[in-house]
Amino acid sequence: MFENLSDKLNRAFKVLKGHGIITEINVAETLKEVRRALLDADVNYKIAKSFTDRVKEKALGQNVLTAVSPGQLMIKIVKEELTELMGGQKTDINLKANPAVFLIAGLQGSGKTTFSAKLASYLKNKKGKNPLMVACDIYRPAAIEQLKVLGEQINVEVYSKEDSKDAVRIAKKSISYAKENAYDVVIIDTAGRLAIDEMMMNEIFEIKKTVNPHETLFVVDSMTGQDAVNTAKIFNDRLDYEGVILTKLDGDTRGGAALSIRYIVNKPIKFVSIGEKLDAIDIFYPERMADRILGMGDIISLVERAQEQFDVDEARKLQKKIAINKFDFNDFMNQIQHIKKMGNVKDLVGMIPGVSKAVKDADIDDNAFKGVEAIIKSMTPEERANPAILNGNRRKRIALGSGTDIQEVNRLIKQFTDTSKMMKKMSGAGKNPMEMMKNMKAMKRSR
Repeated sequence: MFENLSDKLNRAFKVLKGHGIITEINVAETLKEVRRALLDADVNYKIAKSFTDRVKEKALGQNVLTAVSPGQLMIKIVKEELTELMGGQKTDINLKANPAVFLIAGLQGSGKTTFSAKLASYLKNKKGKNPLMVACDIYRPAAIEQLKVLGEQINVEVYSKEDSKDAVRIAKKSISYAKENAYDVVIIDTAGRLAIDEMMMNEIFEIKKTVNPHETLFVVDSMTGQDAVNTAKIFNDRLDYEGVILTKLDGDTRGGAALSIRYIVNKPIKFVSIGEKLDAIDIFYPERMADRILGMGDIISLVERAQEQFDVDEARKLQKKIAINKFDFNDFMNQIQHIKKMGNVKDLVGMIPGVSKAVKDADIDDNAFKGVEAIIKSMTPEERANPAILNGNRRKRIALGSGTDIQEVNRLIKQFTDTSKMMKKMSGAGKNPMEMMKNMKAMKRSR
């Protein structure tokens, strides 16, 4: 995510390396590179110039503390301005009404239908809501069926009228249906087009006027860069929506849409979509995104994802097993499954401060654990529960059954043994999972 922009910004800051003070000359050289990095990221020229002008104004005349280098001070100022450019702070969606109605708008191919399902899943599983999705895309072949398939995957009902070609009427009736059946959230998926046209605008405007949604959310493909920003402005001029959703952010190496859209439409980015899985949706935090753009990682989001997957009671039981040296391959496999549920592996590793640069070119994908899982699954229940019995003959059989070689099996068993020893030492020092979770929560509160 934003690898190109991150690289170029970090190269820009190297201009100040070795300087003892900030001067107009070295600031000008640095900001020239920063502006070039923003333009290469497909950020509008006026936005790039305004951004660097504000950074220059803040940087000049500041005293550099002995513990802070000019480069570090410049990074701090750029981070603050990036955060402000993207909205300053997170903005929540409005869930106060019952039912709370969300109208989803955007061009065809932007990811509206998938986002509708992701939002429904998020509200159901993380907010305890009972959502209803509404199929109002009456033009695209199989659009209604697509929404129904997604609804089945997350166990959320989809309201549709396949025999009707009146999207406004379908949307209106869905509100009555939601009230009658105790749904507290209605998510209306609307039709998109390959390009903006008057017919599309009139229809969605009529839907908005009829159902009076509590929020209209504009979904945009972040990989389209400045085109996304231009489209967002046209939609906002007509619909005056409440928030922006950036999809396909995991494939966006430039960052132009994320950096420009708030400035142009003056509407907050509320969610970002980072993959195809229906739980691949994150609240947008401008400060955390600024950290990631500058290669500082995003440890808070990593902690939050971990807390969602690791249960406190389970952690307590695991701690007891570690303490008496009973941590086995069943536990190891269980932890792998939790990590996989947290999201894309490379994305997770990139959240660790100082690591994102190291892994940007690394080939890390969601199949990273496949070999490990194959080896563990080739073990008998007795072997998983008692790794000490894994002698040479057993290891050869496991290698054959998993499609790996004996060296890979030996390597995994050694890593498992070393990990078990380390975990026991941490447990003995009081660094158990319970304490770690408490520290995680304290870290979140401090932010």
